[in-house]
Amino acid sequence: MTILYFARLREEIGTSEEKLDPPAGVKTVADLMKWLRGRSEDHAHALGPGALLKVAVNQTYAEPGTPISAGDEIAIFPPVTGG
Repeated sequence: MTILYFARLREEIGTSEEKLDPPAGVKTVADLMKWLRGRSEDHAHALGPGALLKVAVNQTYAEPGTPISAGDEIAIFPPVTGG
């Protein structure tokens, strides 16, 4: 699984991309976010429960209950505004 971090997350976590193999119990976006928060203090701070974040699975916006699997590309980013 490839995890991509954008904008402030890239700076806070210290990388723009990770190749990971989450445990078998990680089946949804919500499971993944919880697991990622446990990887380091930087992950916990950047991806904390109060953080406003968007997630895309294979370039399609996802909800917390969206299923994920081993070969997926997961992009995590703060909401984007424009004007």
